[in-house]
Amino acid sequence: MHSQSARPAPSVASFLRSAEVAAILQVSPKTVCRWDMDGKLPFQRTLGGHRRYPEQAIRELAASLQVQPS
Repeated sequence: MHSQSARPAPSVASFLRSAEVAAILQVSPKTVCRWDMDGKLPFQRTLGGHRRYPEQAIRELAASLQVQPS
């Protein structure tokens, strides 16, 4: 018998569609498309050619864009 060490499951990156990114950033889906074409947003393409955006990076960007009250 061998004992298996308990290893944590690999984390799976979560990806968002452009409409979801638009809702988080409070912009239109067309703006999301423009921003990724300008290199302002990270994305990956699916096998079908659709863009998917890493959720963590988008949420960090949204947090950095929040206006802090003075």
